[in-house]
Amino acid sequence: MAKLTAAEISEHMKALPKWERGEDRIKRTFKFKDFVEAFGWMSSVALVAERMNHHPEWKNVWATVEVELSTHDAGGLTELDMKLAAAMDVLAG
Repeated sequence: MAKLTAAEISEHMKALPKWERGEDRIKRTFKFKDFVEAFGWMSSVALVAERMNHHPEWKNVWATVEVELSTHDAGGLTELDMKLAAAMDVLAG
């Protein structure tokens, strides 16, 4: 998968307003009502990520999940990152 250009990333970010752009990654913190809801969401995302063969870097502390997405093989952001971010947003409601 090809690394996105700065212009392509900017265009994608318009559809991902809750995500923060870093130099070679995007990140977002998701907050849920409790641990069970957070873990359920993570399980749902894991199924999507596995189908995509694209896995997030994430950290869960009780009802909070911090996510960072980047395509390491490409050395930055790709379409996979943007698609997974969009799917995470949908699953979070």
